Amino acid sequence: MQIGSFARSIIIGAVLSACANTAPSAAEPVGKPSPSGWNEEIVYFVIPDRFADARPNTHKIDASKPGHFHGGDWKGLTQQLPYIDDLGVTALWITPIVDNIDGYVTGAGFPDWGYHGYWADDFEALDPRMGTEADLKALVDQAHARGMKVLVDVVFNHVGYDSPFIDARPDWVRTGGQCGQDYVTSCLFDLPDLRTDRADVRNHVLEAHAEWARRIGFDGYRIDTAKHVEPSMLAQNRTLVETRFGPDFLTLGEVWGADAASLSRDYFQTYLMTGGIDFSFRGAARDWLKGRSRTVAYSKGHLVKRHAHTDGAVLGHYLSSHDEPGLLHELEGDKDLFKLAVGLQMTSVGMPIIFYGEEVGRKIGDWPDNRSDMPWGDQQIGPGAGIVQDSSMRDHYRRLIAIRRAHPALAFGSYTPVAHERDVLVFARAWQGQTLFVAVNRGATQVAQQISLGKVRRTRWIEEMTGAQLNASDGKLGFDIPPKAIRIFAPKH
Repeated sequence: MQIGSFARSIIIGAVLSACANTAPSAAEPVGKPSPSGWNEEIVYFVIPDRFADARPNTHKIDASKPGHFHGGDWKGLTQQLPYIDDLGVTALWITPIVDNIDGYVTGAGFPDWGYHGYWADDFEALDPRMGTEADLKALVDQAHARGMKVLVDVVFNHVGYDSPFIDARPDWVRTGGQCGQDYVTSCLFDLPDLRTDRADVRNHVLEAHAEWARRIGFDGYRIDTAKHVEPSMLAQNRTLVETRFGPDFLTLGEVWGADAASLSRDYFQTYLMTGGIDFSFRGAARDWLKGRSRTVAYSKGHLVKRHAHTDGAVLGHYLSSHDEPGLLHELEGDKDLFKLAVGLQMTSVGMPIIFYGEEVGRKIGDWPDNRSDMPWGDQQIGPGAGIVQDSSMRDHYRRLIAIRRAHPALAFGSYTPVAHERDVLVFARAWQGQTLFVAVNRGATQVAQQISLGKVRRTRWIEEMTGAQLNASDGKLGFDIPPKAIRIFAPKH
């Protein structure tokens, strides 16, 4: 969602809603892979207007202003698929594709246009400012050719400010005094609210999006503002897409403030969606890395609980987004701590979501700075040509992604706390007979650590981040972990 000053106050209000060195268990996790394996995917989230420009712009752009179009498009994104593929990600998420309002709004204190795609004008037309249907189809086809799935953002809750859609179908929309006070009938950010309790509204919106999914070949939806959509519409949508596109078609909901437990209770177990975004992950990681929470509380109180979600459901977790300040920003620019956060993301259950440019140190500040242009360094790629990239951060991402993809236990495995003393967190991830150990030191000094391997009868181990080889002795593995470092130990075959 686009966030203005009024909207930000709503969001802030909504958000404010054992012993160390124990032996790990090789028990299977509560969750299991979904039929499509989406929990095994690694997603790269892009706002195309901010990413790469590859076609003549027929609309007004001004990359110096935060609310204007900056000129990126679907064709530009397609040209940079090799870059995304090289990172190691396996899926792409793009913001909404439908035609958006032509004008701008000024509630944020500056002209703010629909460059992001969340202010729909016509669900049955594409936004020409992003390109043609052929451009969009080429993007998806070429992503598929590289083995990458594509998620498209869809908006079922509202249309854009002052959209002609309102005049054409006034009884389909709530505005002004018609807005209610509950989640479903309120007018979120003062946007015209679709009456999703009406069958004709539901059918129109769902059929329009399903037709784009059929014609373009999308692999799933990221459902914007799912918390504010009539539950019967979410259920109807799931039935519709699974009937037409099969059970592997993902319906990933944005339920603001939700965690694994609430998603399972309110959406997965009621069969409304096949996946949801865990909003608790980034905050818990931030607080632990900044020393605001104890290691034992982070391990047993957060990471353990994330595993208690519905079998087969897809749990997405992220560090930065278009609706919140970037985590690197919230860590006061401490890249070493941020790299630990990336390590925690890539060794945790669920589907990691990378926000574009996060992997090269893009400055993702508070809104609207979290919508800044993709840094392209010396490459002459607009609109972010000349913006410096951090290649060491990218190398760190590539290494961790490769490790995650090589070890399914990091995506699906059970979580067992192993050590949680002061600044050092150690846990085990076990899946189908393989156990990995992850050690994270948030502190400023090196720590000598020794852990019991329990029932894991392996002598030879490899540390995946550095390639170092270690031998266990008497059922214990000893190692040093440097300050602000992560180490991942896998059995050596």
